[in-house]
Amino acid sequence: MAEKVLQKLHEFVDANVSAEMNVQHIVGEGNVYEVILSFADKINADVIVATEHRPEFKNYLLGPNAARVVRHAKYLVMVVRE
Repeated sequence: MAEKVLQKLHEFVDANVSAEMNVQHIVGEGNVYEVILSFADKINADVIVATEHRPEFKNYLLGPNAARVVRHAKYLVMVVRE
């Protein structure tokens, strides 16, 4: 499963991200926000970009994973609403 996800990630980046940008393709398993924060520490990230795709009013602020990443990250976090 991880290999398929990584392949899709490469395809998405190739189609949507400028080749001039330095991108690392990482697929992790576990608790979403803990894995994101762990990998950000391991690679000394410049920024974490997270998507938020719940437009319902009850989740207007942020979903639980995005909120935890924002709250606990040592790095700049950009949340993009889909």
